Amino acid sequence: MKIQGKTLLQRDGTKTVLASLLSIVIGLAVGSLLVLIVGLFSDNLGLSSAWEGIRLIFFGILSTGRNAVGTLTWGFNPQSIGNMLFRATPLILTGLSVSVAFKTGLFNIGAPGQYLMGTMATLAIALGIPSSALPSPVTWLLAFSGGMLAGGLWGCIPGLVKAFLNINEVLACIMTNWIAANLVTWFFDATKIFQNTVENTKSSYVYKTAYGRTLVDGAWTYVDGNGVQTAKLGMDKLFPGSQVNGGILVAVLIAVGVYVLMTKTTLGYQLKACGANRHAARYAGINDKRNIVLSMAIAGALSGAGAALYFLSGNTEFYWHTYQTLPATGFNGIPVALLAANNPIGVIFTGCFMSMLNIVGLQLTNLTAYNEFITDVIISVIVYLSAFSLLIKMLLSARKKDKPVQAAADGPVGEASAEKGGEQA
Repeated sequence: MKIQGKTLLQRDGTKTVLASLLSIVIGLAVGSLLVLIVGLFSDNLGLSSAWEGIRLIFFGILSTGRNAVGTLTWGFNPQSIGNMLFRATPLILTGLSVSVAFKTGLFNIGAPGQYLMGTMATLAIALGIPSSALPSPVTWLLAFSGGMLAGGLWGCIPGLVKAFLNINEVLACIMTNWIAANLVTWFFDATKIFQNTVENTKSSYVYKTAYGRTLVDGAWTYVDGNGVQTAKLGMDKLFPGSQVNGGILVAVLIAVGVYVLMTKTTLGYQLKACGANRHAARYAGINDKRNIVLSMAIAGALSGAGAALYFLSGNTEFYWHTYQTLPATGFNGIPVALLAANNPIGVIFTGCFMSMLNIVGLQLTNLTAYNEFITDVIISVIVYLSAFSLLIKMLLSARKKDKPVQAAADGPVGEASAEKGGEQA
């Protein structure tokens, strides 16, 4: 099958997909090898235990637990698949955040800080507006929009210093990450009304958005079951017992919108032109400074949207001591984008795959003697290999390039050269 003069296997997109799939297969193989080694050299484990661990690595999302005699059972597991989609929602959006910046020649390592600022704005709006003041859907929309706006504004900071002061965006993003971490901690520490005082063991957490803020005996009180939550949109019927909601559908729509923006619009062309060559874009009449700031603002808004959809689910908790650590979801957007080769549609699938590995890690912990850190090794290998995706693509195409050269040498040109050499002799 030929498309525009090239066979399907010769197309650049096909090579990109093959490189990503090869990275995934090698990562899973390394994880399986690690499980096998641990099983063979452990006194408490054995080959049968290692075989169970390997099967869970590849098919853990379909495991339904153990039966009465302790044998692993398999089948459609709606709870695991639903939880995978729920966890994939913020990963897809942080992956898009990194991807958009990559497309414009920038490395957005500031997604964790943008994610935190989106979290702060989302929770403050969702929990700060009284339940009786506005309908829950309106409050949800305001909270979601506020999270995106906060992430976008925070993303503008490294974009501004890059555009006007030529300061490397990586350094600026690292600084803004930790500023955001301390700022968010200070905000929730100072505004104690958002801290969970109903559940005594949860005092280091902010209320879930499912809590509604109402006036009781002249004082504002948070009560359960009256707050702001993302609509299920039928997802709870498809995946009963899971946390999934309509947020995954919103994330997919945003990914499609980003794809259209980057490939079908003038703005997308200008952003990519600045990424390819900032000075040439300026010579062509494109405002490079504006586009650099705009690309980081879009990236920040996407990270903020990921935080908003995650915490607006109504059943997730936020540990507000963020000065101690940055959210892993922001950093995990980097391998999601790399594995998808910065393709917005590909990010949907790689986000789900990374989320699936998290579920597989939990399955390993709950059903075997292994722990979930094995999946961290798998992710690490995949990240390293996806970073070398260009090299893998070159290796995939090297043999195909050798064949035409050899055929040309044996063809009419080669014969003509031989005849000419004979006449000269």
